Amino acid sequence: MAETSCRTGIRLGFKLRTTPPGSNNYILFILTLYTFRKMFLIFVVVIVAVVLFLICSFIVLFWRSADADLLLLFKEKFGRGPESLKGQVAWITGASSGIGEYIAYELARAGCRLILSARRRDELERVRSACLREAAGQLTADDILVQVLDVQDFESHKSLVIKVLEHFTKIDILINNAGCSQRAKWMDIELDVDRTLFEINVLGPVSLSQVVLPHMMKRNRGTIVIVSSMVGKLGLPHSRSYNGTKSAVQAYFECLRTEVADNNISITIACPGPTFSNLFLHAATSKHNEKLGRAMSRTEKRMTTDLCAHYIVTALANKLYEVWIAQQPWLAILYIQQYIPDLGRCSCLITQSSKKLPDLLRCNF
Repeated sequence: MAETSCRTGIRLGFKLRTTPPGSNNYILFILTLYTFRKMFLIFVVVIVAVVLFLICSFIVLFWRSADADLLLLFKEKFGRGPESLKGQVAWITGASSGIGEYIAYELARAGCRLILSARRRDELERVRSACLREAAGQLTADDILVQVLDVQDFESHKSLVIKVLEHFTKIDILINNAGCSQRAKWMDIELDVDRTLFEINVLGPVSLSQVVLPHMMKRNRGTIVIVSSMVGKLGLPHSRSYNGTKSAVQAYFECLRTEVADNNISITIACPGPTFSNLFLHAATSKHNEKLGRAMSRTEKRMTTDLCAHYIVTALANKLYEVWIAQQPWLAILYIQQYIPDLGRCSCLITQSSKKLPDLLRCNF
């Protein structure tokens, strides 16, 4: 028995010279600890394997089906819905078509009173009539104000804010949606095009927000939404001015966020990816005052306008800081760009350099 105990001790890494009486219990204890350690390691390996499997499964499902960032998807399912905005006054620029038009419909269904702004009054009146139908009796004609606005006419912004306040007495939400896209090669673009897009996409929202903010600060409440673009976070070809201005407007309002937090004013920056709209009809080219004039094809891989608008209003209702709204692979590329920048840039280059894509479709935002 002593010889057997010694051999067991050697296997366990111990050198037992003698086996005094009662030492069998000690050896049994050591063997039990050894067995427990093995079982514990097996348990840990199994847990790690299960966790890795769940993570991989989630990544696969996310890659295949997600069309917005994780927090936005969570809030869309479990957070506050658009109906929580009922009764608030929302001012939407660029409301005559595209994302702005469908944001107006979403807010009308929620029971918000609206100011619809753009340059084309006839289109605004059309959207106004549609909003009254979407509201299903929640709104009257006086609850929707049509206000023609040119975001480049900075001098007019203060007087327009006064008119809006005379009508509604308050502005709860300002949605800066008006903007202009672009398609042209970097080397061919005239500087006047850069100046024009900077005025429309950056200084326009800055100017209007600057004259609305004193009212919000006085009331100690309010929300400003910036409808930017994923190109503000990704470098994509054939849209130098659009890329630059969307990056700039995000930086402007990130700065504002830090200054108005104590005034209970929230800033939401929405970054949509490719979405169906008439964006290319009025998009700039390389020449000043020249329009691209191209309609989007229904066969293009894009998010529907109503879904994009729904996500933006959901972000507004939940006061999210920044949201990403896009189909795959753009959403995954943006995540990679955010957390592994070099790999993200490689992904963009590979995606955009395909010879199968014509120049005007490589950057399809």
